Amino acid sequence: MPTLAEILIYIVEKGLFGTLILTLLGLLVGFVLGILLALMRVYGGIELSWAASGYEKIFRGIPVLVLIYIFAYGIPSIFWYLDSDQARFASITLALGLRSGAYQSQIFRGAILSVNPGQTEAARALGMSGVQSFRHVILPQALRLAVPSWSNEYAVVIKDSSFAYAVGIVELTKAAYDFSRAFAEFWTLALGILAIIYFLLTYPVTKIVGERQTKKLKKLGMGGGSV
Repeated sequence: MPTLAEILIYIVEKGLFGTLILTLLGLLVGFVLGILLALMRVYGGIELSWAASGYEKIFRGIPVLVLIYIFAYGIPSIFWYLDSDQARFASITLALGLRSGAYQSQIFRGAILSVNPGQTEAARALGMSGVQSFRHVILPQALRLAVPSWSNEYAVVIKDSSFAYAVGIVELTKAAYDFSRAFAEFWTLALGILAIIYFLLTYPVTKIVGERQTKKLKKLGMGGGSV
């Protein structure tokens, strides 16, 4: 009969890489979309702002599992150039990224608006263009201000990656499920170990990174503005 350590090793060996790569790619897609949508909301004028706002409302309102099913089964030809496993993996990445982008846009929009507007005026007074002042003054500070909230988004995405099991992609949840099917008497134990793994992957990041950055920002006196 498998030991506790053997169950843990099985789940981690089979599923950790899948979970981490899905999380990384989902966050990356969401980061790019989030920055773009935030810029549309803050600097894009009324039409682009409405378009970005509509995107946020739609993708924040659709469950990520539904998005996965839509891209994996509803419109599977979207990844026609990939084999079936790759297409399903890409579907999950896209679903995670689209949903994360809707939330990250709120994070980055709030961070941009929290930078003291007087710094933009000072940059322009020094001869910087609007693009230069944003790139060299506003954006670096906004990214630092976004870290605490972004660490929470990381926790959300890594947990949402568990929905990959629904379309047969092996990650932590699928690994634990497969083990439980092979050893039904260890179902509760395997899921308990799975829960602990997710906790260890999320809590330290949100606790250490988020709180440390918040304290650092307070010491630097960064912030201001309104969302």
